[in-house]
Amino acid sequence: MLTVILALTMAAPGAHSAAAAVATPLDSYLDNLKTLRATFLQTLADPHGREIDRATGTLIVSRPGKFSWEIHPQSAGANGGANTDKAVSPASSADLGQLMVCDGLNLWFLDRDLDQVTVKPVDAALSATPAMLLSGAVDVRKSFSVTPAGERMGLTWVLVEPRGAEADFRSALFGFAHDDLKRMILEDKLGQTATIIFEKIERNGPVASSEVSFAPPAGADVIGTPRK
Repeated sequence: MLTVILALTMAAPGAHSAAAAVATPLDSYLDNLKTLRATFLQTLADPHGREIDRATGTLIVSRPGKFSWEIHPQSAGANGGANTDKAVSPASSADLGQLMVCDGLNLWFLDRDLDQVTVKPVDAALSATPAMLLSGAVDVRKSFSVTPAGERMGLTWVLVEPRGAEADFRSALFGFAHDDLKRMILEDKLGQTATIIFEKIERNGPVASSEVSFAPPAGADVIGTPRK
């Protein structure tokens, strides 16, 4: 579900000033990023660490301010949990899952399961997702607390926490290796944790405008009014 990938701690003013003075791998990564294209595997765990969902997806970023994040269920258990023995077929999976697109003006969310689209102006959802941060649609240091988080699993980690209560995630850990983003670990407001492992990463390659634009499918319910 995108609630996770959309996955509040108000930092004290002094803490913010200290964090702002410390450069992190995330800062240098964003400084050199124009476009990004990656596939990923996402696993979702409940507050007790039990895996309850698994999905694959694609992230496309075109800076500044545009991105597409799409996920499809990889498998589904009878009770809604993960079932690695029975994968959803590619044909049926393509008709399921969610798509989020930021076109620079509006943030669109398509839930294929419900045939429903939600839209809001981008400035009404500025710190809603880590993808917003990667796309350059926000002032990173203004909208997020960014601090080094040490090294483990062969990666250098950066902790990102939204400064606003409108965000759908509590915290995000960005894991880097050799200046490349390899993983994100997101904790949402329900205590669920999404681990996103990036694969087939292409930085600063071509991205067509059609890949970061959106038009509601015919017949879909649309909630909200897009800015034009």
